[in-house]
Amino acid sequence: MADVQDSKALDRVAEAAGAAGKRGLPPVHLWNPPHVGEIDIVIRRDGTWVHEGGVIGREALVRLFSTILRKDPDGVYLVTPVEKLKVRVEDAPFVAVRVDRDGEALRFTTNVGDEVEAGPDNPIRVEIGADGEPRPYVHVRRGLEALIARPVFYELADLAEERTTPDGPVLGVGSRGAWFPIGPAQ
Repeated sequence: MADVQDSKALDRVAEAAGAAGKRGLPPVHLWNPPHVGEIDIVIRRDGTWVHEGGVIGREALVRLFSTILRKDPDGVYLVTPVEKLKVRVEDAPFVAVRVDRDGEALRFTTNVGDEVEAGPDNPIRVEIGADGEPRPYVHVRRGLEALIARPVFYELADLAEERTTPDGPVLGVGSRGAWFPIGPAQ
């Protein structure tokens, strides 16, 4: 698969995103651009970004684009002040690749460099996939989640404590005063 370095659509979005996001995360939730369309970008399950069939190999470009992602009721978009372009996300737009215990908080780091502490505003949830395997997620920002990578989930399992619930014993982890079930106790 070819590495995507430049294209007119990518350059246009990158230029607008760079201009808009010079300080922290851009306020994409406030933008209602006049141009709405689609761009041939897929964010794969493993966190790889693909444009027109080629992997976007410039890590800085992927990080920049990740700052202008917005989840709307009808999908995930790259949003700038002048355009809103729908992208396809196979699972979650981010992957949590690291977890650290920081006092009473669990701090996750994503594949695009975001750091988020799990807690009431950023919950951890676990779904069971069609294959019967757990699919754990942590909320990152404004409805966007990170799939928790398998090695990171194993670390959570090592930190887990058992609690008795109406459904029986459950393993879970605590962070910032909240407790999150991650699976049944065996």
